[in-house]
Amino acid sequence: MNNRPWLTAYPEGVPAEIDPGLYTSLVQLMEESFQKFAARVAYSYMGKDITYGQVDSLSRAFAAYLQGLGLAKGDRVAIMMPNVPQYPVAVAAILRAGFVVVNVNPLYTPRELEHQLKDSGAKVIVIVENFAATLQHCIAATPIQHVVLASMGEMLGGLKGALVNYVVRKVKKMVPAYHLPGAVKFRDAVDRGTRGTLRKPEIKHDDVAVLQYTGGTTGVSKGAVLLHRNIIANLLQSEAWNQPAMAKIPANEQPTAVCALPLYHIFAFTVGMMLSMRTGAKLILIPNPRDLAGTLKELSKHRFHTLPAVNTLFNGLANHPDFGKVDWSHLKVSVGGGMAVQAAAARLWLEKTGCPICEGYGLSETSPSVSCNPVTSTQYTGSIGVPLPSTDMKCIDDEGRDVGIGERGEIAIKGPQVMAGYWQRPDETAKVMTPDGYFKSGDIGVMDEHGFFKIVDRKKDMVLVSGFNVYPNEVEDVVAMMPGVLECAVIGVPDEKTGEAVKLVIVKKDPSLTEEQVRQYCHDNLTGYKRPRVIEFRTDLPKSPVGKILRRELRDRK
Repeated sequence: MNNRPWLTAYPEGVPAEIDPGLYTSLVQLMEESFQKFAARVAYSYMGKDITYGQVDSLSRAFAAYLQGLGLAKGDRVAIMMPNVPQYPVAVAAILRAGFVVVNVNPLYTPRELEHQLKDSGAKVIVIVENFAATLQHCIAATPIQHVVLASMGEMLGGLKGALVNYVVRKVKKMVPAYHLPGAVKFRDAVDRGTRGTLRKPEIKHDDVAVLQYTGGTTGVSKGAVLLHRNIIANLLQSEAWNQPAMAKIPANEQPTAVCALPLYHIFAFTVGMMLSMRTGAKLILIPNPRDLAGTLKELSKHRFHTLPAVNTLFNGLANHPDFGKVDWSHLKVSVGGGMAVQAAAARLWLEKTGCPICEGYGLSETSPSVSCNPVTSTQYTGSIGVPLPSTDMKCIDDEGRDVGIGERGEIAIKGPQVMAGYWQRPDETAKVMTPDGYFKSGDIGVMDEHGFFKIVDRKKDMVLVSGFNVYPNEVEDVVAMMPGVLECAVIGVPDEKTGEAVKLVIVKKDPSLTEEQVRQYCHDNLTGYKRPRVIEFRTDLPKSPVGKILRRELRDRK
């Protein structure tokens, strides 16, 4: 790591290296926080506060219950829930018991769920009842032996919990009928565990902590093997990076973070839940961020300092009529990740909150964060920033050779947060790791002379028009700046003359926006081959639960 031009961009106080050996395991880190911050609020959910001390005792009991099922150290336990308090309790319990967390997208279809449960070999699943019908459809084909059923309201207790469950089940009808004989309620499992004893297994740095399944955009979904040391390294890297901004929080105020991204997503898992655990922060759990009005209503009740989000969420919140009902004045860090942050959204966010979006970059395979703009930035840069402490990045060509400054190449990453490999897929692991230990991201980028990286696109998303490369991000960024455009996406479509042509799909902010106006705007702002041949208006764009626009789905349903 001798050539690291980015170190000059580090704000004062941010170290070049972190110490991944600070903790032997995530369990040591969590148990330190349970002791140190016992009386502090760890999670706030629908008006209910849960302290670090309560998370300690609940997770200890649930861990004892899991051990009582006869699992062996290293066995996998799946979690299929939105952002409810049972999620962090289950994570702490699984890790304390010596098992491996398998994060599952709760919106999976039975086919997708079956693949992940079989591939991971999970024997237990902790699932919220809303998705139990999905599990029922595939459970017979999976290794699952034990089901723990949670509900949206049970952690609220008393009348409020009963009322929330009644509304979810009977009024909103969000719990389809299911039949899972032998399933144990989450509360009952905790009660049983309270009567047992947690045997403390020896957990080391190189033990597996999490199987994080990647979206499967390049074929079948694969599990990235994240070790305890990978996640420890990444949360320490994020903590060090955020320090210049977090130091501005008054000494007597508890740091507070918003968790609007789903916890099963590695960005929220590490930079939300695990980092908050390390810093003794309060985490505001938002179970359904797509409900923007509900999200803003919840945020209006809190003072908060950090908000990790994706472009679509920043954009949706900033454009919502209730935005002004929230006090944004205490916000110190807005981290954008998961997809490119667009200049229009970043500009509006800064204008409305006074807190710039620091765009970062990461992948499931890197726990996830690898680079970020300095939190001292005052404006949107359009780049993914510089590598985090203890991280090395470069751009390479198809033969694996380094390319020069300003030249396009595949971004390759080396650091303590890089996964051990894909779960039981040595062939797939070999495809993405270089002989000298770099992970090949599949993203095409350029590095400038100051060490700032910019993504130009995914290898597979590139559109080839008459031999010219068109990068969808560039066209989307330009069109997103047009007044009247709420969201847009670009894909390639077959064309007899040019091989491929650019297709632009737009969701209008202004209903009077016409195709003619869009064409004129593109004519004025884009060179010939980059201009869209086909323009389509839609009421919405297909998105992942994290809010990432799914170009693949747009391509599939041309």
